[in-house]
Amino acid sequence: MTRGPNDMTDAAAEGEGFVPAPDEDLAARVADIDEEDARLRAESLRSGLADYALEDDDAALLADLEDPDAEGGLVRPAPVLAIVGRPNVGKSTLVNRILGRREAVVEDVPGVTRDRVRYRGEWGGRPLTLVDTGGWDIDAKGMASRIAEQAEVAVEQADGVVLVVDVTTGVTSTDEHVVRMLRRAGKPVLLAANKVDDERGEIAAAELWSLGLGEPHPISAMHGRGVADFLDEVIEMLPEHSQVDDAEAPGGPRRIALVGRPNVGKSSLLNRLFGSERVLVDNVAGTTRDPVDEIVELGGRPWRFVDTAGIKKRARQASGADYYAALRTQTALERAELALVLLEANETLSEQDVRIIRSATEAGRALVLAFNKWDLTDEERREWLAREIDKDLAHVAWAPRVNISAKTGRHAEKLVPAMERALENWDRRIPTSRFNAFLGELVAANPHPLRGGKQPRILFGTQASNRPPHFVLFTSGFLDPGYRRFITRRLRETFAFEGTPIEISMRIREKRKRT
Repeated sequence: MTRGPNDMTDAAAEGEGFVPAPDEDLAARVADIDEEDARLRAESLRSGLADYALEDDDAALLADLEDPDAEGGLVRPAPVLAIVGRPNVGKSTLVNRILGRREAVVEDVPGVTRDRVRYRGEWGGRPLTLVDTGGWDIDAKGMASRIAEQAEVAVEQADGVVLVVDVTTGVTSTDEHVVRMLRRAGKPVLLAANKVDDERGEIAAAELWSLGLGEPHPISAMHGRGVADFLDEVIEMLPEHSQVDDAEAPGGPRRIALVGRPNVGKSSLLNRLFGSERVLVDNVAGTTRDPVDEIVELGGRPWRFVDTAGIKKRARQASGADYYAALRTQTALERAELALVLLEANETLSEQDVRIIRSATEAGRALVLAFNKWDLTDEERREWLAREIDKDLAHVAWAPRVNISAKTGRHAEKLVPAMERALENWDRRIPTSRFNAFLGELVAANPHPLRGGKQPRILFGTQASNRPPHFVLFTSGFLDPGYRRFITRRLRETFAFEGTPIEISMRIREKRKRT
């Protein structure tokens, strides 16, 4: 479902708090409402929306109120577009121009670390995934080969490629090196001649025919000149659905991304689950180069695991390791249904651990936290760990936690019920009648505070989608961030949404003007 400009997600909400009155029996009250009463309540609220000015996508959502027992079809991922080229040619600026927001880091300074390299965007109503290859640590001697290696990783996982060249500097040996790599890859390529702001730039762009990639498309990513027409060409080049991020049918083996910082024990855990040495294990951080996608039989059912331990740090590409690892991890998360995040119990939680968990929740994946090397922690360390969890992981207090030892296999069997529980909740749909009964009881006990003499009301609510659960609230005004967090918290408590992120968005609608 496409979200409109008036949709406000709770995930991005920040602001003043809301202190609710105690209401410990909310779940019991909602459970006591019989189905017929809940249905009548929802129908009454739904009919009340006729007094409000709704938009076309509202009507589409309301006309397709979900069947809680409906099964989805194939999950078809958006096509993947890799943006490649040497530093400072405007790749990140082009990514931001396509996204319509400043999200990619626009500073190709050696040493800039990228936490995210894949972004979700759309053009002309078509969704696409953008892969940005800019801004990483390079040295002068190995520039050409190492940029090509970095781009090659992205191109392998792309349906199409845009090569960005700076017309103000012209073709360099690095550009030619990347072009040779692109020819070997055999992926469809469009050539963007960037920084074209006048007729002189148009003439300089024509010289790029010499690269042998076809027509150069003159654009200015900074000012937007020519970008719209160029993106129309890009959409024509890309398939409707990705051919590299495979479609998956619900009902097959559940897809698990095993993620965590380097050398935390991911490969050891996979080998323990496999029952054999299927994955290279080494004490050097970043031993694994390619993801190992394997079917594992656990708890009497198959699971598809992807190991994302990073890359093998060869001397000539060591400085690109952060980029490769981030791309592998994000790709695995987007292909997965659940993120199994491995953390080291006997070491202090790091900023990198928190970032990885945040990436999983931002990707909308079910989540299980596995604390490895639990057998090596003493009572004092366990007390400190509990404090660290309360401080640094409070935002994912809903995620199941399992204490294991990847090396010995201790308590590894507890991963299965935790993953099953998280995925069950990730898949769940709450009937519209039951959701509105919940909202009615919640608001009756804790109405939204007055703001400027007015009190915004929740007019109607429905679950727009699952995987993860996404709820839409039609409201008469803006709901404070604290109140939205309160709704999310009570929603978890009432319907036991353990192990899955929840998205709540608002559609603020005004009453129709009487004529």
